[in-house]
Amino acid sequence: MEELYIVLMSDGSHGLKDKQISENVWVYPTNSSVNFLRPLDAARLGKKIVFEKKFVRGKSVITAQDPFECGWAGLKIKKKWRIALEVQLHTDPFSPYFKGFQNAVRKLFIKKVLRNADGVRVVNATLKPQISRFTSADIRVLPIFVDKEKIENSRITFDLHSRYPWHFILLAVSRLAPEKNLDLALRVLVLVREKFPGTGLVIVGSGPEEGRLRTLVRKLKLVGAVEFAGWQENLASFYKTANVFIQTSLFEGHGLSLVEAGLSGLPVITTPVGIATELEAGRDAYIYPPESAEMFASGVMDLIENNHKRENLRINMRHTLNTKLISKDDYMARIKDGWEKTAQKVRTEEQ
Repeated sequence: MEELYIVLMSDGSHGLKDKQISENVWVYPTNSSVNFLRPLDAARLGKKIVFEKKFVRGKSVITAQDPFECGWAGLKIKKKWRIALEVQLHTDPFSPYFKGFQNAVRKLFIKKVLRNADGVRVVNATLKPQISRFTSADIRVLPIFVDKEKIENSRITFDLHSRYPWHFILLAVSRLAPEKNLDLALRVLVLVREKFPGTGLVIVGSGPEEGRLRTLVRKLKLVGAVEFAGWQENLASFYKTANVFIQTSLFEGHGLSLVEAGLSGLPVITTPVGIATELEAGRDAYIYPPESAEMFASGVMDLIENNHKRENLRINMRHTLNTKLISKDDYMARIKDGWEKTAQKVRTEEQ
């Protein structure tokens, strides 16, 4: 692209300022006074940018990272200046677990935003047929880019087994949010430790659920068996020295951490969400429903007792992921092609 202007939804308390971060990339924070004004401020900023930077209709695109708040703001900009709108979808809003007050409000945006989109980009093929009910726009499937070589070649700087006294270490990497369903991981640990008391859980990530989860750890008498490692910049040592990766999410758009774990050679136990729906259960990963702590615990204990099964999962997962991942050049070429075709939609409609 020639230029990229990023509108960042933020609060004034964040203290952010407009910033040029490279030769042709600029970031504009909304600095909203309260959260619910972020979409309004983003739409206002976007309209101003399109006008001041003289966007050319037919050669410019508005791309929104979701069909909710961002999609609504993008739609307002499109209607003002008739610039083509691409909507990205990185989660599964059609999941029965996509609930709660905030998500209920978000669902009000989906139909209108998708109906008026000129292009839609999803990270998982399972989302495509559901989205097609709401839009006639082209729907492109493009998973999140993963730098395979970087992950595989990343160096180990410490060993989890030297940090903690556990013989077998489960690893969870996620935001500490309700949809990640980390309560399940804790309940699984309780069951596993009944037979294998030398089992521990490391949770990497941060989020609004941390306080509640720490309270649950105490309630379940897991103090000393769970480590909250917080947000981490470098995950290589976690992925490469743990024994099993556990993903308990109620829904996912793709599941980047699962892919990273698989590429790092870590056996995976997961719920059937995101990219896990494209894996073969029992061959690539152990896949269980999110309601069954007993099945998850049984899977963990099976892997504790059978090293050869862990090795088979490691090998098969890597092979499967290698068939699914694409190069960075191919990834960028697909994005460019999608933007060019989406941008031309408005021009075509005018002719």
